Amino acid sequence: MTDMKRRDFLKTGAAIGAGTLAVTSPLKAQTPAELKKQSKPKKPFSTDPCAVVPLTGKVSCTRIGFGTGMRGYNRESNIVRMEEEKAVSLLRYAYDKGIRLFDMADLYGSHPLVAKALEGKPRDSYTLVSKLWYHDGGLPEQERPDPDVTIKRFLRECKVDYLDVLQIHCMMNGDWAGQFGKQMEIMERLKQEGLIRAHGVSCHANTALGVAAKTLWADVVHVRINHDGARMDGEVEGVVKVTRACHESGVGVIGMKIIGEGTFGEDPEKRKKSVDFVLNLDCVDAFVVGFDEKEHIDELLTNVKASLETMAKNSV
Repeated sequence: MTDMKRRDFLKTGAAIGAGTLAVTSPLKAQTPAELKKQSKPKKPFSTDPCAVVPLTGKVSCTRIGFGTGMRGYNRESNIVRMEEEKAVSLLRYAYDKGIRLFDMADLYGSHPLVAKALEGKPRDSYTLVSKLWYHDGGLPEQERPDPDVTIKRFLRECKVDYLDVLQIHCMMNGDWAGQFGKQMEIMERLKQEGLIRAHGVSCHANTALGVAAKTLWADVVHVRINHDGARMDGEVEGVVKVTRACHESGVGVIGMKIIGEGTFGEDPEKRKKSVDFVLNLDCVDAFVVGFDEKEHIDELLTNVKASLETMAKNSV
C-alpha cells in the first residue's frame, strides 16, 4: 500500500470502514468518528472496585487490572523473575479478588505465566491485553515479524483462541501512525478475523497520545498517569488534557504508572491520593498496577473502594 493510501486509511479509520456512513435520520448522516464515539457504551457508576467497564463497543474489563510489566525488559519483569509458585499464586489471588484484566507484553515475557495462573478459568471471565515490540533491543532476537506472524505465538503462549486487545508497544513520537501503517493494517485484519477484538498503542509521549486521539484506528490506549507526575510524559494537566481528547474521541483508556512505578512505595498517603485522582478523572476507563505481594492487592482494593464510596456520597 502506498504512503498516500496509508494516510487515507488512518484518517478514515478502517476499524469502522473507510468512507462508511450510517444514516440515523433523513436529515443527518453519521461520520466514522461519530460512529466510533457512539459504539462505546457509557461507564456505569459502581462502588465495586472490580466493576466491569467498557473499553470499546466489544471489549469490557474490570476497572482494576494486574500489570505484569513492572521493570519489564528482554522478556523479564518483576513477576517473571519471581519464584513461579509465588507468581502464579499472586495472579490467582488477584483473579479470586475480582481483578480480571491482565496486562502483558512480549517485552515482559509474561504470557506463559498468566496462562498457567488462568488455567481452567472460563475464557469470558477475564480480559487479556498484550503488546508488540518493534524497537531496537528489548528482545533476545533481532527479528521483528509482522503481527500476523507474532499473534500465532502469542496465542500459543497464552493458550487462548483470541486476545482482547493487541497494541503496538511504547510509542514515543507523533509519527507512529505513519511509521507503523503496515502493522496497523495487519492488526485490523486480525480483528476482522477474530484473533483480536481491539487494537491500539501504549503511549510514552504526549505527542504519541495526541495522534491516537485523531486516528480512528486506535481502539485502546495505555497512558502514564497519576496525581504527582511521577514516571509520566509531561505535566499532569497536559497529560490529562490529551487523555481526555482521546477518551472523547471514543478511544478506550487504560491508565498505568498509577503508583508511580513503585515510587510511592514508602508513602501510603500518596498511593491513596493517586487512586483518588485517577478514579475522579472522566477520561480513564481502567488502570493497571504491578503487584509484588498479596498485601499490595488488598491495599489497592481498599483504597479504590474508599474513593468510590466518597464519590457516591458527594454525588448525592
